[in-house]
Amino acid sequence: MDVTTLPRQTAALLSNSEDRDALVAAYPLVRAATMSLASPVSAQDAAIQSMPDVSPTRWHLAHTTWFFETFVLKTFDPSWQPVDPDYEVLFNSYYNAIGEQFPRDLRGTMTRPNAEEVLDYRAQVDVAMMSLLSAADATTWSKLGPILLVGLHHEQQHQELILTDIKHVLAQNPSWPIYREALPDDAIEAPAQERLVCPEGLFRIGTSGREFAFDNERPQHKVWLDHYRIASRCVTNGEYLQFIEKGGYQNSKWWLSLGWDTVRANDWIAPLYWVHQEGAWWQFTLHGLMPLDLNAPVCHVSYFEAEAYARFAGGRLPTESEWEHAIALHPISPGAMADDGRLQPAVATAGRGMRQVWGDVWEWTASPYTPYPGYVVPKGAVGEYNGKFMCQQYVLRGGSCATPSSHIRPTYRNFFPPDARWQFSGIRLAWSDR
Repeated sequence: MDVTTLPRQTAALLSNSEDRDALVAAYPLVRAATMSLASPVSAQDAAIQSMPDVSPTRWHLAHTTWFFETFVLKTFDPSWQPVDPDYEVLFNSYYNAIGEQFPRDLRGTMTRPNAEEVLDYRAQVDVAMMSLLSAADATTWSKLGPILLVGLHHEQQHQELILTDIKHVLAQNPSWPIYREALPDDAIEAPAQERLVCPEGLFRIGTSGREFAFDNERPQHKVWLDHYRIASRCVTNGEYLQFIEKGGYQNSKWWLSLGWDTVRANDWIAPLYWVHQEGAWWQFTLHGLMPLDLNAPVCHVSYFEAEAYARFAGGRLPTESEWEHAIALHPISPGAMADDGRLQPAVATAGRGMRQVWGDVWEWTASPYTPYPGYVVPKGAVGEYNGKFMCQQYVLRGGSCATPSSHIRPTYRNFFPPDARWQFSGIRLAWSDR
């Protein structure tokens, strides 16, 4: 199945664990979409771990299968026998309640199971899952359905990670290999950046609805926001290039102290995947090395770089509450998402309101990733999914060109450490209206 056909079939299928028919229909579609994203990756590339934060494609295929075997089959199918007991350790990512995990930074050292064995693992689990989903009685389904729904959204997260991780793997090759050929693209100019007015007031943030959301999006709560303005589109490569050309990476005044230390320690001079050669800037993409599009959103910048650029530009990063409030207040439009097949941020279209809200680049916010007031960690191993990471990370909003469109929503909270750059992360400015 081509991943580009998936959202039209699954957008309404992944919202409610009580809709059994929808979830049963969604399971093979989501699993097939993962295989579609992995299909351009060679067996050699699929085994590589290019840095500790990157996982091999083969590991992603196995880990997402491990999730359904561990949390669904082992719990709800009395006849299930593990495909291989070693997998319980090899493909456990971080669930301490389940047991031991193979070290994350050594995933690229595993030569077994090989690619064929991982695909066989997926096939065996998929057969058992479809049988269980068809036969489960109402009482079983009431407990199974919510876990299945989390598992499907978990797999969509790993679909995005397959793209971000294989991009980093391929970027290590001096031949600048191509993951997938680029789609035809019309060269257009980015519209002028506007400062959209957002009035002060008391607003509700987060979700309280019955439709699916991760635990970190709850509970809904009230926040007071002062007057502010928010940019109508994301910062472009051309605008960020001005920061570089005016010595942004050489001037400590724009940087947080820890950010400046990170810049110097890593010799950063530009966003990740920017390449300066023959007197011009190029950018490595999933379509190979391409000339830098000055009108497209700047991408693969850390929180430190986003915050430094915001200071340089006379603005700041929005808080996540401001971001969520702004998209509820103004007309919004999407950008490129994974199912478009573009796999690269697109130039903002002209129009009213906030452009590029969904897709193109994850947008750094000024908000540390912490629990909402009244947050309660879910019981059991699934409670380790989000809560234990609420420390030393920052929130990003809106999805990227690697995010499935059926996976994103207004309250979705992504999070990464402030020095992370391999994700499709970018910048939207805000200004205090005082």
